[in-house]
Amino acid sequence: MKRSLSGIQPSGVLHIGNYFGAIKQFVELQDEYEGFYFLANYHALTSSPKGEDLKNNTINVILDYLALGLNPEKSTLFLQSDVPEHTELSWILSNVTPMGLLERAHSYKDKTAKGIKPNVGLFTYPVLMASDILIYSPDIVPVGKDQKQHVEITRDIAIKFNETYGKEVFKLPKEKIVENVATVPGTDGDKMSKSYGNVINMFGSKKQLKKQIMNIVTDSTPLEEPKNPDNNITKLYSLFATEEEVNALKEKFLAGNFGYGHAKTELFDKFMDYFAPFQKKREELLQNMDYVNEILKKGALKAREIATKKVDEVRDVVGIMKKSY
Repeated sequence: MKRSLSGIQPSGVLHIGNYFGAIKQFVELQDEYEGFYFLANYHALTSSPKGEDLKNNTINVILDYLALGLNPEKSTLFLQSDVPEHTELSWILSNVTPMGLLERAHSYKDKTAKGIKPNVGLFTYPVLMASDILIYSPDIVPVGKDQKQHVEITRDIAIKFNETYGKEVFKLPKEKIVENVATVPGTDGDKMSKSYGNVINMFGSKKQLKKQIMNIVTDSTPLEEPKNPDNNITKLYSLFATEEEVNALKEKFLAGNFGYGHAKTELFDKFMDYFAPFQKKREELLQNMDYVNEILKKGALKAREIATKKVDEVRDVVGIMKKSY
């Protein structure tokens, strides 16, 4: 069975961009691929979160994963920090990674352009991500379109390592992106991201979720006039609705006498219908944290068994001697 692998940062509350851009793919791939899905809590440190916040976010994300349909009988779920070989391999890979490769990383340039203060962790993020991927030799890496370059960087690092040491140690992974939902727009029209503060969450209170949807940025076209049917509300609505429902919404915009507020209300109703079963499942999981923790324990043991073998191979190739005691 081929292997699929991906991870997500527990750097805040998950939003619909995380779901449609990646998590939905994880769930759909479970019958076709052996899945390894982890919470990248070391990556989350690049934003310097408070310790208690990171712990709470980590718990919330694993609950979200399970509620949204990841099945521990089919997929291996674990914390990045429970497999220390990730960080060891990252250091080894950093010694074959060209500086220029990291300087071209879009995520680093985009975040600094947004005024986010950079640190070394943010700069070397792609090396740790390469370690996360290469250590499990996956066939595919399902990611959002914004992470495509990081998978490309991972391949570049793997090729450089293999060429440097004259041995095919690392398998070259391929990204898997569902194009029609590859980049989910945020409430401001930009890419949806926690860093940009333009998200719509999945498991907040009804009041909070409605506020986020009603805050979608629109133009000032008067109520009675026709409007551009391909606006941000329509793009988000299309994630939940059928093609016929989307076309009906567009016709309302074109006809006039249909305001953005009306459209946002329709989007909210569609949103709530879609996520209601997941919200119920999450509430049940929250009442059974022993079960959740056991899933993470078993996942870490399985993941580390694979990771240890790969790191032992890498150590031998680069000349790191085994313990003599």
